[in-house]
Amino acid sequence: MSRRLSLWIVMFATVIFVITIGYMFSESRKTVRKEAISHATEILNNTALRVSNILENVETATRNIDWLVGRHLDAPDSMFVYSRRILVNNPYLNGCSISFEPYYFRDRGQYFSAFSLNENDTILTTQEGSSMYQYFYMDWYLLARLMDKPIWTEPYNDYNPDNIAATQTITSYCKPLKDKHGEIVGVISVDLALDWLSRTISAVKPYPNSYSIMLGQSGTYFVHPDSTKLSLQTIFTETLEKPNPKLTALGKAMLAGEEGMMELKMDGKDSYVFYKPIANTGWSTAIVCPEKDIFGGYNRLRNVVVLLTILGLLIMLLTLSRILTRVLLPLSHLAKQAETIASGKFDENLPVTDRIDEIGKLSSSFSNMQTSLVKYIDELTVTTANKERIEGELRIARDIQMGMVPRIFPAFPERDDIDLYASMTPAKEVGGDLYDFFIQHEKMFFCVGDVSGKGVPASLFMAVTRNLFRVMAQQELPPAEIARQINDTLSEDNEQGMFVTMFIGTLDLKTGHLDYCNCGHNPPIFKGEFLQMEPNSPLGLFGGLDFTGESIEDIENNMMLLYTDGVNEAENLQHEQYGDERLLDFMRHHPDTAKETILGLQQSVSTFVGEAEPSDDLTVMCLKLKKD
Repeated sequence: MSRRLSLWIVMFATVIFVITIGYMFSESRKTVRKEAISHATEILNNTALRVSNILENVETATRNIDWLVGRHLDAPDSMFVYSRRILVNNPYLNGCSISFEPYYFRDRGQYFSAFSLNENDTILTTQEGSSMYQYFYMDWYLLARLMDKPIWTEPYNDYNPDNIAATQTITSYCKPLKDKHGEIVGVISVDLALDWLSRTISAVKPYPNSYSIMLGQSGTYFVHPDSTKLSLQTIFTETLEKPNPKLTALGKAMLAGEEGMMELKMDGKDSYVFYKPIANTGWSTAIVCPEKDIFGGYNRLRNVVVLLTILGLLIMLLTLSRILTRVLLPLSHLAKQAETIASGKFDENLPVTDRIDEIGKLSSSFSNMQTSLVKYIDELTVTTANKERIEGELRIARDIQMGMVPRIFPAFPERDDIDLYASMTPAKEVGGDLYDFFIQHEKMFFCVGDVSGKGVPASLFMAVTRNLFRVMAQQELPPAEIARQINDTLSEDNEQGMFVTMFIGTLDLKTGHLDYCNCGHNPPIFKGEFLQMEPNSPLGLFGGLDFTGESIEDIENNMMLLYTDGVNEAENLQHEQYGDERLLDFMRHHPDTAKETILGLQQSVSTFVGEAEPSDDLTVMCLKLKKD
């Protein structure tokens, strides 16, 4: 029990912890994500501003040299000086070319391009134009000349036929050179090494494993931690082999000059990508932040909290189990003792405890209950014995009572002119209903009665009444006189105020003449109707009363039903009574023999009552004098 109770408590605590911690971590993740977006956006803005400053510096340096070059177009050798000077003044630049149209300087031939290169902080200057390197066919030259405006080129591999420096990837800011008439005479190109630009941009990271990328106008990578992609791949390259709608959407958004954030997989890792355009260039830069970096601390804290919570719940389970085991141990002993007592060992000793808490009170209550139970069992044993004795005596009394009324049918087997059947069913072991009949000198004396009350007193009153009827009827007195003498006898010393309703009849078997006296009893049914009779008082209430007798000239070949109110007042579970109308309807549609009529009526009443307890004794008598 203690383990089960401990487990339920821990399970409930687990639900509370899961809901609470789950909500806390949900809100914490939202906060971390919000702060990460804010932090990464700030870094991206700073990066974009840094790149813009670098590019602005390059453009400013170019404009400054362009002004000097325009003033000395008649001094070609000065171009080498200016080309060198721009690198000296701007050490982050990779190279500078001041290139002219073919044969612009007649004495210098078809090619003239003053080129300076910054190689490991050493500036080398040379004339780079030749038949091997026709610069005026290069994109950096042609685009600026044809568009007649300054441009930034897409990344490309710089090539020097004299091998002054190793080939590297660069981007160039190219500006047309014009003479005083506004005619284009050449192009000044300032080179920026992408590896330097990449190091500069990537120097600031919002997270340890985050990195920056930069795209040119066609989606070519300017900056990327994977150098094999620089100038050779665009952001859409990997989508050609394996479609990636999110990466495609990111590339389109960056090339469209949009600013924002996307969640997608980059290099197989779930990442947050923050992107922003570089003003006036058509380029776009982005910071890629792996999700595990953003939520690394959050995930570690979550794992630690979950682990500590699990350990805490396990410790709680063990602690509660030990505490509850110790606390509930007396209850376990009490339960075992209660089982012992329940098995019938009422004298089993309960454990003695000096505790004053609820368990101590429970133990004391168990002890008191045991004492009371032993006493109750002893009393119950005596009561049961007495009850069994009384029930046995009641069974005997019932047999005696039932033996007092005729129960053998046909009652007069030697006669075929009398169809008679009667039945008495007490509501309890013994009842207060009665019936009787006998033949003397070709007259049949019969009666049906109902004593007030039920049980043993009613049965005794019934026995006295039945014996009085026998004594008086054997004297062949009229029914009214029989009723008067029974009433006078019963009313003497009747302190309980008991009485009996009774129908008394005398039938002349030769003529069919019936004399009767009804003493407050239910009217018999004769010829399908209730018999109309003079009212008389029930027997036993008041002595000295006179009773009025009545007669029927001839009842031959007509059924008469006598009954007690246990028939018409029988109730079902809904407390509805069988009723007089239902009784009359039954008699009108059952012109059978006396036995069949009574058995059918008993079945009809039983079906109506159903499972309801009988409310009164049920006694019926049916007789018919048959004549040919």
